[in-house]
Amino acid sequence: MHIVAIGGSDAGISAALRARELDPTVDVTVVVADAYPNYSICGIPYFFSGEVTPWQSLAHRTAADLEATGMRLRLDTLATQIDVAGRRLRLRGADGTESDLDYDALVVGTGALPSHAGIEGLGHLGPADGVHVIHSMGDTFALDDDLTRRNPRSAIIIGAGYVGLEMAEALTVRGMEVTQLQRGPEVLSTLDAELGILVREELIAHGVSVRTGTAVRRIEKSAAGLTVHATTDGEAREYTADLVLAVVGVRPNTDLLRRAGATLGAGSAVVVDESMRTGLPDVFAAGDGVITHHRLLGETYLPLGTTAHKQGRVAGENALGGTARFAGSVGTQVVKVFDLVASRTGLRQHEAEAAGYTPLTTQSIADDHKRYYPGAQPITLRITGDEHTGRLLGAQLVGRLGTETAKRVDTYATALFAGLSVEQISDLDLSYTPPLGSPWDAVQIATQAWSRQNHPLGAHA
Repeated sequence: MHIVAIGGSDAGISAALRARELDPTVDVTVVVADAYPNYSICGIPYFFSGEVTPWQSLAHRTAADLEATGMRLRLDTLATQIDVAGRRLRLRGADGTESDLDYDALVVGTGALPSHAGIEGLGHLGPADGVHVIHSMGDTFALDDDLTRRNPRSAIIIGAGYVGLEMAEALTVRGMEVTQLQRGPEVLSTLDAELGILVREELIAHGVSVRTGTAVRRIEKSAAGLTVHATTDGEAREYTADLVLAVVGVRPNTDLLRRAGATLGAGSAVVVDESMRTGLPDVFAAGDGVITHHRLLGETYLPLGTTAHKQGRVAGENALGGTARFAGSVGTQVVKVFDLVASRTGLRQHEAEAAGYTPLTTQSIADDHKRYYPGAQPITLRITGDEHTGRLLGAQLVGRLGTETAKRVDTYATALFAGLSVEQISDLDLSYTPPLGSPWDAVQIATQAWSRQNHPLGAHA
């Protein structure tokens, strides 16, 4: 049997590894568009901050490590067409040479592409002009070369999502003057504004100039550098810097599967079932190019590295004839911004309303450990639950680095996965010692505050 996986990132490599793990005799080939399989794109900002060096350290596994598992790698090779009936893949090498590769089962993990968000100039200005995106190792090398060659002193970052915030920190640490432009009313739009403002204050405290409510229209190159034309709070504004980095989101890379006859769904991503089947015979797909089965929302599009790993593992097992199922996501995310950590899982108020729930959201502050032990710091938590059923629907947390905010959101993620009520979280047997927590952990203090507001007489004492 010959399994072919397209894509050298999370989904494709996970599928290949799982297939070889389950059956060491199976023939597995991974087709990779560049020369950098299994590199951590999520780690790129830390290369630019100097915390991770050299760039080769970003590899989860080297090419030699992958080939040692028994898989074959076809690097610098682009998959251009799927012959579904013939179970054959058309490939094009770096030199333009075309060839065919037969398969018994195919796993497509082509991921996503950077979005231009309708910004004029992003289509034709590039690294040679000082305009960059960060989505691949090639993008990484281009930016690194520009920083080394020109030594730019100022940068405009368009977008204040996870990567935008991480890159704002990285470029600031390098001594650059950073201006961050965000279309929405607050940075990190995956959080409620009440918590997003805490992240903005952290950026400002470290010297980042933040402009929210700013819609970027055009980027142009001039004698003064790069000028970004935008509208800030309804007024036309111009921002000028030596370098521009656009991180305004992604769009699913579906062209290969779409042309093969796959169906598109939420977010224009490819529709797959919980087995990661596309509906095309013997063709599976996983990762940022496909829809996500969300345990609270149903079908949605939510590209995350953790999800891609899980989906790829399922696809690889089922390509062998297995019966694995992707259990679904709850959208757990976390980001470090200088000395602050922001995280979320599940649904926010407006998301829950749109999904048909009757949500109530409360905000509270709890210390990360007993206050009498030195170094206690507050965590701000927002809990969303269903007023009628009491079911936990979501949680958002912001705390200083060291408050274990990331692990605490994982407790909520586990509760969401299990379908627990808000009040049941008080029944969880969580660890306690004064330097690390409290008899009622911050996780439970926040849910008890929700219960008191929803059922004043029925909350835990």
